[in-house]
Amino acid sequence: MSDYTDRYITVFSPEGRLFQVEYASKAITGSNTYVNSIGIRSKDYAIVIAYKRLPEKLVDPISITHIFQISPSIGCVMAGSVPDARALVTRARSEAAEFHKTNGYEIPCNALSQRLANINQVYTQRAHMRPLGVAMTLISVDDEFGPRIFKVNPAAECIEYNAVASGPKEHQLLTYLERKLGDRRYAFGNWRRLANMGVKALNAALATTLESDEVEVGVVGINGFRKLTLREVKNVLRDVKWDILIERESRPCVV
Repeated sequence: MSDYTDRYITVFSPEGRLFQVEYASKAITGSNTYVNSIGIRSKDYAIVIAYKRLPEKLVDPISITHIFQISPSIGCVMAGSVPDARALVTRARSEAAEFHKTNGYEIPCNALSQRLANINQVYTQRAHMRPLGVAMTLISVDDEFGPRIFKVNPAAECIEYNAVASGPKEHQLLTYLERKLGDRRYAFGNWRRLANMGVKALNAALATTLESDEVEVGVVGINGFRKLTLREVKNVLRDVKWDILIERESRPCVV
């Protein structure tokens, strides 16, 4: 019988694992999670997309969001536990505001991401705390490096990506994005083309047609971060449906 001390947050198992951190990751990729998220960047833009599955039919979709603005130039998408997401977003906004007050300019996305990863690391070594069961994907446009995407997870890893996904369908989404990122149309396209690819990835991974109240999109460019309106999301979904229809009709008929 295994020693229950292996399950403590401050004790490594004989295999060198922290089970509570792994359980927190399961809160992001488990089947009971209601959101899949994507982050993609091109030469000039970065976007985040969230697919939210409503827990109950009577829930108003507008009352549930997984995309947040941290500062005028930084936005994020959260996947995992909704209460933990709200707590980490609040902490991120506080850190960004404190940095701006102290230094007189906005916090860079890489500095904020590393700061949040450091906070998550503290949660893995204190007995009176537990890791936050949420993955945070931050996007911004840097004056020197251009669009940037960072992902912070419960294990306190902070990694920069060209494209990233989180949620129960993470593997399928990453497989789709890996195939498409070699297309130069997306590397130099506008944010609409990125949103088109992201929605197609969700369509392929979920094997369903997405509705406008199930999708959220946030985009960041040189003018800062903003969340798309419902009308703009409907236009993106309409374009995707037309593209899928055209692709089906252009396929050769096999006899």
